[in-house]
Amino acid sequence: QVQVVESGGGLVQPGGSLRLSCAASGTRFSDNNWGWYRQAPGKQREMVAVILSGGETNYGNSVKGRFTISGDSARNTVYLQMNNLKPEDTGGYSCYINNVHKGSYWGEGTQGTVSS
Repeated sequence: QVQVVESGGGLVQPGGSLRLSCAASGTRFSDNNWGWYRQAPGKQREMVAVILSGGETNYGNSVKGRFTISGDSARNTVYLQMNNLKPEDTGGYSCYINNVHKGSYWGEGTQGTVSS
């Protein structure tokens, strides 16, 4: 009954912005740790941003200062604001949740492409 659905991907120019959303159902916001991960073709999946149930955040080194993760408990949704995008940010972005009662779940992902 737990579902994780991402949205907000697309094609942007270098220097542009995207805002990704991760909406979860079947869970309570405060019972989740949340994360965004990405994978480019031919590369390993990497952690982009994490927000814990207590509000602590962490970011991958390559996105620090450019990306911001935040949550809306009323909507049971976490966002990833991506600014000053670079071509190397291109990849499939997937949302992950770890629920204290129900375990871990992945969304199917949303594609972000940065190209001129």
